[in-house]
Amino acid sequence: MRMVLFSAAVMQWRRDKYKKGGNAWLEMSRLFVALFLSESRRSLAARFESRMFESTMSESKHGAATMADGSDLATAMALPDRTRRALILTALATGACMATCSAASADDDQPGSDERPQKADLLVISEGEHAGEVIKPQDLKLGGPPLRAWPKDPKTSVIRKGSRLNEILVVRLDPAELDDGTLAHAADGIVAYSAICAHAGCPVTAWVKEESGDKDVFKCVCHNSEYDPRQGAQVVFGPAPRRLAALPLVIADGALTVAAIFVGKVGAQQAG
Repeated sequence: MRMVLFSAAVMQWRRDKYKKGGNAWLEMSRLFVALFLSESRRSLAARFESRMFESTMSESKHGAATMADGSDLATAMALPDRTRRALILTALATGACMATCSAASADDDQPGSDERPQKADLLVISEGEHAGEVIKPQDLKLGGPPLRAWPKDPKTSVIRKGSRLNEILVVRLDPAELDDGTLAHAADGIVAYSAICAHAGCPVTAWVKEESGDKDVFKCVCHNSEYDPRQGAQVVFGPAPRRLAALPLVIADGALTVAAIFVGKVGAQQAG
């Protein structure tokens, strides 16, 4: 029953987060760790009480003397190996959660971390072993696949990852394939768009052949909306009501740099 209620709460929380932004995956991880620790404590308490009862009954049956100042310690030391292992694992999980969540919270709570990309921001890789590294034109392969990125304030070094609405898709294309409007926002064929689907706010994660053609396009696997980055990320398939917001770029000092704020609305359509 607890799991049913927890699942319902997570679904409602997920819908709210898609509307408001925020680091959804971090907060979901915190919820599951909290549930794990709660269940572990409940299980350990039941085992401990059972062991204490068994120990007490055994001592009573055999007339064993109980040390007034050492009974709890003796009982704890008599816990079976499985229970001791569970205690150790719970302690380790608690420490890891506190360390990770505290560090992530500190990053997300820095002033400016939830602000939308600003002119002169740099772009840094948002995931993988190179996360946090500044993106340079040579890091992008012509024709894709795209890199996922966060904007970074060059003055404060704050990475603007405090809101999921700030994540960006960056891809390098042949400038000859771009329409005039897209070319105006591109830097040597490199274009950047919001990574949040305009339909239901899911992350756009796929780079695949379009449904009705042979070009590679962005795809949101939640409801199969597809966006063509060569045409300003306009919708070419699926239920999305509008194109992805574009982020104008320039190349400055060898790095990709934001030339202006988002062009277009970021995120999902509002419920009617």
